[in-house]
Amino acid sequence: MQTHISPEMTTPGGGRIASPKLRHSLEQCEDFEGLEEKVSRYDLLLLVKRAGKKAGFSPRMIALLDYYMSFTRDIDWEEGSRPIVYQSLARTALDMGVSERQIQILEKQLFEVGALTWHDSGNHRRFGQRCSETGQIMFAYGAELTPLAYLKTELQDKLHEKQLYDKAWMETKRQISWYRRQIRAILLEAESGAGESGEEFTLDKADLLDFSNRYERIAISIRTYMDLICLRELLGKHKDLYEILSVKTSEYDQGVFNSSKNNEITKKDSSKDDSNDVHYKYTNKKQLNKLSTRRTSPNFLQEGVGRNPQNQSNIGSKGEGSKKEEHKEESSDEQSTILSTGLQHVTLKQLLNISSDRLKGELPVEPRPMNANDFVEAAYRLNRTLGISQSSWGHACMTLSRVGAAVCVILTDQANLREENRVMKPGAYFNAMVNRAKSGDLKLHKSVMGMLRRANDVELNDNLDQKSSKQG
Repeated sequence: MQTHISPEMTTPGGGRIASPKLRHSLEQCEDFEGLEEKVSRYDLLLLVKRAGKKAGFSPRMIALLDYYMSFTRDIDWEEGSRPIVYQSLARTALDMGVSERQIQILEKQLFEVGALTWHDSGNHRRFGQRCSETGQIMFAYGAELTPLAYLKTELQDKLHEKQLYDKAWMETKRQISWYRRQIRAILLEAESGAGESGEEFTLDKADLLDFSNRYERIAISIRTYMDLICLRELLGKHKDLYEILSVKTSEYDQGVFNSSKNNEITKKDSSKDDSNDVHYKYTNKKQLNKLSTRRTSPNFLQEGVGRNPQNQSNIGSKGEGSKKEEHKEESSDEQSTILSTGLQHVTLKQLLNISSDRLKGELPVEPRPMNANDFVEAAYRLNRTLGISQSSWGHACMTLSRVGAAVCVILTDQANLREENRVMKPGAYFNAMVNRAKSGDLKLHKSVMGMLRRANDVELNDNLDQKSSKQG
């Protein structure tokens, strides 16, 4: 049988200044009928911690509330009892490592948010006693946590608001990151300078410098102390810059394609038709030294991406990330397989032009010219989305080199995204491409050039349709 609290416990006193809020909190204590079924005192504390500042609780307030909660028992939160902490202020201050005055300030703040009130003795001294048999409080004077039970619904609402806010904050941050990757990709491509034919197709130096400076001004680190309004303003600036930059660089797209097409078609060993444009299945990584075809052509997956002197030589002899001691000659069969695919005729600029948005989104954002390793890393990250297994990727790298495997992933990704004859099993498509390479039937440069031609034809048709609609 529970021992009910004596009448003197419910009589306010002690000389504390009365106010409507204090009287209301004491009335709540009088009417307390215990917590709802299946709701514990620590459920209330968890709500406070999760709602946090949104509900008006500072970290120090939560720490004191957590400390006081440990002095209460389940029986104190049942009907007929009240959770009163009767430990002295001095002991509490010693345990918390602060002064008594700071404890009083924190208690007042908890009172203001409706989580605490006081059941005072005449001289404000805190003391009490529990029944040794039942554990129920027989009498007590001190800080009372009963009002916290009445905050449950409000705390749940505040927590829901906070979760919606946090979700919007994270989504805005994600969008900013996406725009940053796109802007960086465009700027890195523009930094390449000359196209394959030696003509200038990128932004002129003044425009490039202007856009780079504008990007640097908004490329600030995103921190959690930034509010959603600030983040949305930052998103707007990124979106505006991306749209302006896209419009500016689109003026060069036609020239880039025509130059690349004419130059590749007339080169020795280049394709003169686009049959078998798209190839199937498999993308695996391999050491960059495996890319060496011992050809002196400087455009092997380098030209058109950066002016870095390292990028002007064959990747097999000076590939980024490769070490000199790793530069070993490949077997004649391996070299023959890579040469037969036409990989030496593919440039990084061409790969960037045929890459999908989701692959571009996986490209690393670094303050340097783009290199072959960036496409290898992006392709590897995309493998899970395409359903390409680790073993298939490794097999392709051993057969075609890491860059060759990455090119196969890029082609597989486009085959999975196209509207007509869409490839529904990218993993099998990828594996088939690697098998075609072994038999000498895989022509990567033909596939790349074919995709560029089709993209150019679509753009030309769209332009003609727009002109005809305007004339009509």
